[in-house]
Parts: sequence; C-alpha cells; structure tokens
Amino acid sequence: MAKTKIADVIVPEIYTEYVIQRTMELSDFFSSGVIAPAGVQLGGNLESGGTTVNMPFWNDLIGEEEILSDSDALQVDKITSAKDVAVLHFRGKAWSANDLARQLSGDDPMRAIADLAAGFWSRRMQQVLLSTLAGAFGSTSMTANVYNIGAAVGDAANINGKTFFDAAQRLGDAKGQLAAIAMHSATQTALAKQDLIQTQRDSDGRVLFDTFMGKRVIVDDGMPVASGVYTTYIFGAGAIGYEEGGVLAPVETDRDILAGDDVMATRRAFVLHPRGIKWIGSVAGASPTNTELSTAAKWDRAYEPKAIRIVQFKHKIAV
Repeated sequence: MAKTKIADVIVPEIYTEYVIQRTMELSDFFSSGVIAPAGVQLGGNLESGGTTVNMPFWNDLIGEEEILSDSDALQVDKITSAKDVAVLHFRGKAWSANDLARQLSGDDPMRAIADLAAGFWSRRMQQVLLSTLAGAFGSTSMTANVYNIGAAVGDAANINGKTFFDAAQRLGDAKGQLAAIAMHSATQTALAKQDLIQTQRDSDGRVLFDTFMGKRVIVDDGMPVASGVYTTYIFGAGAIGYEEGGVLAPVETDRDILAGDDVMATRRAFVLHPRGIKWIGSVAGASPTNTELSTAAKWDRAYEPKAIRIVQFKHKIAV
C-alpha cells in the first residue's frame, strides 16, 4: 500500500529554483538593483572548490601626457593589475514536522514550511549582507567611503537633506551613480516627519516603493543602531555582486517512519560581495559566520574609493 510523503509533493530540482527566485523577489536589496549578478568572474568558480573567488581587474591608467617632439620619442608606460577577493558562503537549514502535528492542526506543516522557506532565506541573506558591510566598512582602508556625524551636536548630527548630500559627496564626481539608500525604519519615520519621503505608485495607485532625495529607500530593522547612532548605507546600482550554485544537494527530503517525522533540508552556496572590498581573512569553519564577516580586520579595500559605489553614513535622527 502506497502513501503520499513529502518526497512525493516537493520536487527538489523545481523547488530549489523556486526558493532562489522567491528569495530575490522578496528582498528589497535585489529588487532595488543594489544586488546584481556578479557575472562570469564568479559563476564558474562556485563549482570548482575553494572558499574564496579571485576577481582580477586592471587598474586605471596614470601619469601625464607628453609634449610631442620631432627629436624625442614618446616614453612607454604600463598598465597594472590587482584583484578583488570574494568569500564563498555555505549555509543550510533543515525543518521537520511530525504526523501528529498535521493531524491535530488540520493543515500540512511541511507545505507551510516549503512556502515560507524563501522568506526565511531572504531575511538570512540580508543579515549576511549587513554583517559583511559592517566588517568591510570597519576596515581602516575604507575611511574615504564613511561619513560619520554621530558625534556632532544638535541637528548637525541628524540625517536630513543637507547631511545626505554631504554623505554622497564622499564619492565626489561619482556620486551620480548612487541609486538606493538602506535605512532603519526609525530613520525612515524621522525623514517622513520632515516630508522628505516620497511614495512612488503605479497607475492604479498601488504603492511601489519610497524614495528619499530621489534614491529608492530600502527599510531593514537589521540596520545597526548603537547609542542613538544609526548606520545607513547609500548604494550605487550593482554595488553588491551575487552568484549562487554548486551545492551537490540543494534540497533533500527524508522520512523517519518510526517517529513519523518528515524532514526537508536546504543548502545554499553563494557569493554576496561588496565590489571592490576584498576578503583577506581566515575562518574557523568551511565558510565565515556572520560574526567573522563583521570583523574589520578581515577586509581591505581593492578599488579606489569612488569606484566602490557605497557610502556608509552614520548619523542620529530628529525626534
């Protein structure tokens, strides 16, 4: 006599693609364009072993032009190269439900788990990103991309239109690339009280997203707050590189017939990297924990500051 089990209703290959796609749809970081595919530089490396991905690049040309002469030849100069380094993340999570839970609840807990898994991974990957940014911008090499007014007095310490422009100026003539701003919900509320938040709607009046000073707003209460000082990030499009793949068994299902338990395990391998800030650290396990990611000594700047397309803005809020 056959019976329906979790393995009969969740097709691993299809479900894996569904979870990955839904994770991106549910994350404002993806939908805002802040996170973009890292491209061929990363894609082929995810299945080739190792814990980091080297991403070489050419440095810009330097020096001065020469005055042409009919007696002296031009001097030959060279182009130099360097590399960015991204760290690979290997993460997993498993869930289980007992037959009695289904019978007593009148619903299917495993189906609920399958439906909710994408939201879980969206939140966890955002935490990976925030831990990464905390460590990367804590590096002493990143001071040019940090604008910190948290110790100022009075309104000079608060985020507003003026101080936002000062923060964006950290990128100089590259500030026009900035497209989105990630902030705590308390920061968004403070700006809304100043009538600085604009809501974008579609033709039917449905809310699409909010903007601040023309930049798309991403609200996440995981944004750091310490002693009344809030950390906000201003991003250019594609400032974070993302690739995923290479897991041998992304989704597996099993059943313990003696206990009456259905089990579903998910595993993911991905890169979520702030372009131009290289990983130089070591880790205790196969890949870094969020605590290790947030360690400043494990990061170093690879690009020139203006090319990194991210500004860390530390400030207070008007109450």
